[in-house]
Amino acid sequence: MVAKVELTPQGPQFSELVQGYWRLADWGMTPAQRLDFLKQHLDLGITTVDHADIYGDYRCEALFGEALALDPSVRDQLEIVTKCDIKLCSDQYPARRINHYDTSKAHIVDSVNNSLARLQVETIDVLLIHRPDVLMAADEVAEAFAELKQQGKVQYFGVSNFTPSQFELLQSRLDAPLVTNQVEINPLNFEVAHDGTLDQLQMKRTKPMAWSCLAGGEIFIGQSEQAVRVRNELEAIGEEVGEQSIDQVIYAWVRRLPSKPLPIIGSGKIDRVQAAVDALKIELSREQWFRVWVASKGHGVP
Repeated sequence: MVAKVELTPQGPQFSELVQGYWRLADWGMTPAQRLDFLKQHLDLGITTVDHADIYGDYRCEALFGEALALDPSVRDQLEIVTKCDIKLCSDQYPARRINHYDTSKAHIVDSVNNSLARLQVETIDVLLIHRPDVLMAADEVAEAFAELKQQGKVQYFGVSNFTPSQFELLQSRLDAPLVTNQVEINPLNFEVAHDGTLDQLQMKRTKPMAWSCLAGGEIFIGQSEQAVRVRNELEAIGEEVGEQSIDQVIYAWVRRLPSKPLPIIGSGKIDRVQAAVDALKIELSREQWFRVWVASKGHGVP
């Protein structure tokens, strides 16, 4: 059973694994099947779900909302995360000429209102700014956050893919702490472990959310020298810790980081979700962890 953990001091409690719904539009499920899948991962203790307004060309939140509407009581068992600020070119927005970012107060508020309508809920538990915006005016974002909090539309706020300085800039304008930074962490790309991002979060006792833990499947099928080295090392470690699969070793590897990341699971297959839950039992030694580091970097530690 997946446990609940404190995301940040005086912040929300999340399940230590998060179910991601960015590919929901590709799963080919009926509303009833979506609800069944949701209830299945709830039964495993995975109560936190991750969304963004743009996922599935702006369709995934609505697909999730359709399922939730079949049994609204399920909402009380969930922590719903969603994101805003990316504006994608889409048939739904034909006037857009390029993909870009928008952290204006007007867009943040409009995006939240749209997400609430699509999800068919009254409150978002955590809203994240999806990508750093060079044109972000921190005071304006703070105004949007304060208004949404006062209206009861969002309970907590965080960011995604922010550098430490970008995190601190926005935090300097807020009365309440940012509760997470959702960042990419996988054996092919873990620069956040070296650029100060995870150091900052550990200092603040704030847990990151880890996206693309499986590197979009590249670790399993990639033919680059790096991917092959990493795959071979993960397979060897999997045998050592009890015939565990590559993805299970990866989840254990991500969770071994001292900032205590919460891995986001991207699969819509409950057996793969169960495998991720089973991976919570795996404890990697320091040497096993660094063997993956060396395989990824292609050289020993300095």
